[in-house]
Amino acid sequence: MSGNKTHSGPRAPRAAAFIGPYGGGKTSLCEALLDAAGLRLRHAGDTRTPEPGTETKLVNCSFLEDRWSLLDCPGSIEFQAEATAALAVADIAVVVADPDPARAMALRPAFAALEAAGTPFILFINKVDTLAVPPAELIAALQAETATKLVPRQLPLMEQGKVAGYVDLISERAYRYRERQPSEMIPVPTGVAADEQAAHDELVDTLADRDDSLLEKIVEGEAVSATELFAHLRHDLGEGKLAEVMFGAATHGNGVQRLWKALRHDTPEPTQTRARHRIETEGGALAQVFKVSYAGQAGKLAYARVWRGPLQDGAADGQMRVGGIFSFPGNETQKLPQAETGDVVALGRLDGAVPGTVFGAAEGILTLPAPPPPVYALAIAVPDHKDDVRLSTALAKVLEEDPALSLMRDAETGDTLLAGQGEAHLARALDRLNKGWGLSVSAARPKLRLKETIKLTVHEHSRLKRQTGGHGQFADVKLEIAPRQRGEGFSFTDKVTGGAVPRQYIPAVAAAAEEAMAKGPFGYPVVDVAVTLLDGGFHSVDSSDMAFRTATRNGIAEALTKAEPVLLEPVHRVTISAPNMFTSTVQRLLSGKRGQIMGYGEKPAWPGWDETQALLPEAETHRLILELRSQTAGLGGFVHEFDHLAEASPNLADRVARQAAQ
Repeated sequence: MSGNKTHSGPRAPRAAAFIGPYGGGKTSLCEALLDAAGLRLRHAGDTRTPEPGTETKLVNCSFLEDRWSLLDCPGSIEFQAEATAALAVADIAVVVADPDPARAMALRPAFAALEAAGTPFILFINKVDTLAVPPAELIAALQAETATKLVPRQLPLMEQGKVAGYVDLISERAYRYRERQPSEMIPVPTGVAADEQAAHDELVDTLADRDDSLLEKIVEGEAVSATELFAHLRHDLGEGKLAEVMFGAATHGNGVQRLWKALRHDTPEPTQTRARHRIETEGGALAQVFKVSYAGQAGKLAYARVWRGPLQDGAADGQMRVGGIFSFPGNETQKLPQAETGDVVALGRLDGAVPGTVFGAAEGILTLPAPPPPVYALAIAVPDHKDDVRLSTALAKVLEEDPALSLMRDAETGDTLLAGQGEAHLARALDRLNKGWGLSVSAARPKLRLKETIKLTVHEHSRLKRQTGGHGQFADVKLEIAPRQRGEGFSFTDKVTGGAVPRQYIPAVAAAAEEAMAKGPFGYPVVDVAVTLLDGGFHSVDSSDMAFRTATRNGIAEALTKAEPVLLEPVHRVTISAPNMFTSTVQRLLSGKRGQIMGYGEKPAWPGWDETQALLPEAETHRLILELRSQTAGLGGFVHEFDHLAEASPNLADRVARQAAQ
């Protein structure tokens, strides 16, 4: 069995990512672990430490001679891309859970990210001092959110209605918590002996279900030592077959030492993680960037996992050269001459590096997960055009730091759109632009991308006759302007006979007809219209391309106002995912936003979650994610794409008509 080794000395540096929903206590747990290792995280006012809850924070430390990189990942769903990037390079994850079964569903996105990454994990149930239900009930609620088998390592001990300690189900030893101190070993209380034995037997059966040799040993009645059980648990965890469940209260220091020991013994080696990602063992230095940050005077820092070491300061790979290697032991920034296999470090001045960049031979390297598509956008601008160049430079840096942001220029409205995962996500980006780059960036709701069309067929006779001295201007066109089916676009047809309009002027009429569709009576582009040139006239001296263009534009502008113009708005096909307890809430939300519900059903591979499909006007999608999250405990999400154009609502049409008339 792989993974059964015992280690007599320090091992290669390992990395643990701490994930879970906001409010679970990830940062408190990291701080408690660092306290136990003799270090502390930095807090507010630290120029290097990112804003709490919005970025992955790296701290390097040692525990019992083993070197560690702890990655405290943001809990908000808006910054999920940060967490998934950290998971991709970590040896293990610690999922920090709340002890309330009602909040178990909040872990589903984290479990889904773990399953996608294939990262082994330990589930740490924090704030166990507030546990108000039987542990089995809590674990059952958590198990419903993940396909990975959850295996309790501990049985909580109750005293006076509160959790006061635990029994380790492998060693079958009992411990009582002590405030901010290692737990005290005590005899297994008589009252829990039967429950402990049943839980121990269940753990053994779970391990035996996954190993024929262990099952055979149990069936034959042979004794199985704690050492063997630890080895089987370690192997199955590393293979992703199960996740061990531990309990504690980080703010009191309870369960922290036991978690450190579990991490120390059960976390896969960097070589195992490298093999899981199918990265070649042999070769030169190889590191992969998973996060980029512009850190004031320190300049650009590229946070990277070293898959193969040593990586020397000053090492070069093509156009990239390492300009400093930094670790972050607690309150210090430490410059290193080199980084070893397994280290997580920051590389200075690594030009061109973005999350996912590989330093060294790239064969067999893993691909970082793609960030989710944006769900919220704002139109941004600076008041002074002299700052446009500075804004462009700053945006390039901000987007380099955060691949979950996107930038686009809307050709229809002229807006520059900054898009991301929600209000807080964009607020962080705008804060960086304003404070980090000294800009004054305004943000507003994007303009609506409306269109116009017509309902009636109109015949229009347009004549241009001007005499200004010398050659004049003359053109005569008889046009038919007719509606087309939605989505058919613009068409032009020439039905002139007898040379009423000479052939050399027909292209000018066609081009002018299409140009006239750029702006209709309401001020928006006109779509799905057919223009037919029926007849006309010309002058042998005064007619020209310009004259026919002008006559055509004038005629179409007049015809559009007579053809019963209507306003069209984009309609998107939206798929909303949320726990099924919120499905009716989602449907009410959609109905209140003029949505047409097309159906709903269980979300594939997400038990207990539903997907609701609907057609929704684009105007209603702007704040959809904000309202959706507020009504689904922060868990709802959606994807959308343009589906078709539809006649705008009377309220919207009236408002636009009034604006056009002003």
